[in-house]
Amino acid sequence: MSENASVTITRQSGYQFLVDFGAGVPLLPVDEPAPLGQGEGPAPDQLLLAAVANCLCASLLFALQKFKQDPGVLKATATAEVGRNADKRLRITGIAVQLELGRAAADIEHLDRVLSQFEDFCTVSMSVRQGIAIRVQVADGSGALIKG
Repeated sequence: MSENASVTITRQSGYQFLVDFGAGVPLLPVDEPAPLGQGEGPAPDQLLLAAVANCLCASLLFALQKFKQDPGVLKATATAEVGRNADKRLRITGIAVQLELGRAAADIEHLDRVLSQFEDFCTVSMSVRQGIAIRVQVADGSGALIKG
């Protein structure tokens, strides 16, 4: 991650915007779901979920690779918990992230150490966590819950 990451977002029409991440990265169309928008791209809440899940996956991979371990296929599902604040405005009140390794826990060396530290490497989730609760679970390739 660069020290000062930035994106530029330009309205195209209605609630459709185009996200410019900078040189070498394709533009990303984003939109609100109906009835506000047309749903022709991810919505802001989906982008937040994607950022949290992606950073947690990258952090888990980084921690595994410190011990020269390969997780196999690595998958994450992030789900927003939505509620209303004191002013009755919709807010994301929590995020649940389920990470899935492609290999059985027994086949990954030093997994206990990896699981105890990987979340601390995640810039995005640790930043978001200051205002939104994030619960993380990790399952191995057999589906067994190994953290959470």
